[in-house]
Amino acid sequence: MRSIERWRESVRNMNETFVRLTIRLGRVGFLGLLLVGLIGGADWPDDFDVDAVASRRDSGGQPTLAPFDRLAESLIREHRLPGLAIAVTDGGRLVHACGYGCGDLDSQTGVEPTSLFRIASLSKPVTAVAVLQLVRDGRVSLDDPVVRHLGMDEEFQREPAACDPRWQQVTIEQLLQHRGGWDRDQSFDAMFQAVRFADQLGIRSPAGARDVIRAMVTQPFDFDPGQRYAYSNFGYNLLGRVIEHLTDSDYETYVRRQVLEPLGITAMRIGATRAEGRASGEVRYYHPGSGQSVFADDRDQPVPHPYGAWNLEAMDAHGGWIASAVDLARFATAFDEPERCPLLGREQIERMHRRPQTARLTANASGDASTDADSPAETDGEADGAATEQAVYYSLGWNNRQLKGDRYNRYNRWHTGSLPGTTAILIRRHDGRNFVVLVNSRWTPSSGGVANDIDRRLHQAAAEVDQWPTTDGFVKLGRTEAAELDAR
Repeated sequence: MRSIERWRESVRNMNETFVRLTIRLGRVGFLGLLLVGLIGGADWPDDFDVDAVASRRDSGGQPTLAPFDRLAESLIREHRLPGLAIAVTDGGRLVHACGYGCGDLDSQTGVEPTSLFRIASLSKPVTAVAVLQLVRDGRVSLDDPVVRHLGMDEEFQREPAACDPRWQQVTIEQLLQHRGGWDRDQSFDAMFQAVRFADQLGIRSPAGARDVIRAMVTQPFDFDPGQRYAYSNFGYNLLGRVIEHLTDSDYETYVRRQVLEPLGITAMRIGATRAEGRASGEVRYYHPGSGQSVFADDRDQPVPHPYGAWNLEAMDAHGGWIASAVDLARFATAFDEPERCPLLGREQIERMHRRPQTARLTANASGDASTDADSPAETDGEADGAATEQAVYYSLGWNNRQLKGDRYNRYNRWHTGSLPGTTAILIRRHDGRNFVVLVNSRWTPSSGGVANDIDRRLHQAAAEVDQWPTTDGFVKLGRTEAAELDAR
């Protein structure tokens, strides 16, 4: 009975269809669905030795801090996580970088600080920075209508009677702030309609990033653009296509060249949906149950959720990147000192963080569509983490919270990412410390979701550090990477 109830609790983190079926079918039907999931490609390792996994640690010679080591071990044990990586910076220095547990349980490959993970919606701040660079260079304005910069005039003119006139009102800024007019809770998440849209367009499944836009041209808006906040993966898909149109380059190439390489980040890339496309150094992802394949060659057949139940490549700008914890720590430190940021000027950084005029944030502050887990309520590192809803807002690619009772205008900024098989969180604290945690699972038999627990306990671990190191792991990494390049 305990096992059944534990699995029941996990259902709230699965996709909406699975949830609705479970509710309708009740206990007997639930067990039947569970068996179908197990037979049809479940990828959840119930029988792995959690004690052995929790004891595995690989810093790759990088500095580590005992409170974060203890945090990682306790997370693995309590939530039965296969593996995770943590990176921490202080004053621009890498002071903790370590992998824990297994990146692949079958091969017993451990997680390293530089192991690659899907980062899901942590892709959004990366896209936002690329857009703000184009704003800085005068190639686009935040007030510009998005339709002007998509290079898809023909699609919008093909069926003018069926095209919602509010398309002409959607601005670049509104898309960055999730105020474009689409609400996945009111209608659906366009980025998870790969089969439906392919059928609508008469093309081979799955629908690609631009195919999704073509299909959405004739869909009604959920609210007037700019009226309110509603988290929208589709909005960031549009921004990815704006980047491509303005730069005459594909999204990934441009972002790697203009955003990542200036920071010394060379391993980040857009991930692959299917297991055979897994990159060198990339972990394996674990999630219970199965979904239906969106790919034409095995369409509607049961597949493990992380490997074929959606089209990751089409999610490039809103959720498609793979990265290491160290890479994301580099990205976070770029904004520690605005006057020295290699990516944006102080004006663009201030604009990136500015509160929207109507900044009331919905309960679901971040995440990846209908497959989203509970969103972390990022705290100030205080015991209760209390803050008013009005204190939290989404700016241009970031969640923001002013410290409780703070008189000095200090903020914590963060983003999360969540897909079946993936939990990711990046926190930029007001004190110049940044935390990154990447996990190759998001489901946990103990609570159903792990992100909230990670968020809260990161601040607790930081509070337990007696003395922060003055050495910089980035320096050692730079020497190692240079030696590897010379060896090639």
